[in-house]
Amino acid sequence: MTTDGNFRNIVLNNGVKMPLLGFGVYRITDQKVCEDSVLEALNAGYRLIDTAALYLNEEAVGRAIKRSKIPREEIFVTSKVWVQDAGYETTKKAFERSLKDCSLITLIFI
Repeated sequence: MTTDGNFRNIVLNNGVKMPLLGFGVYRITDQKVCEDSVLEALNAGYRLIDTAALYLNEEAVGRAIKRSKIPREEIFVTSKVWVQDAGYETTKKAFERSLKDCSLITLIFI
């Protein structure tokens, strides 16, 4: 385990550092509120942001990340593929949509 600022990380088997504490955006349906909340969380030191295609706010998360001016490689973003997108080709398409909306997904749950 490592520490960056006030937050602890765990090192995954592939060597990527993942923060143990993150900011989730479930049920933040207002795009502006979501964007501003994520920006505030990043400014407060959070480096893991959790979203999902189902939450319909991945674009707001992506905008907040860009506005933060924090180097993208310092931010760990998790997202989830919705059940209707299960299956090889549909999962790939859902991942590509999430990737476009958030600018870069670090970990996606299927």
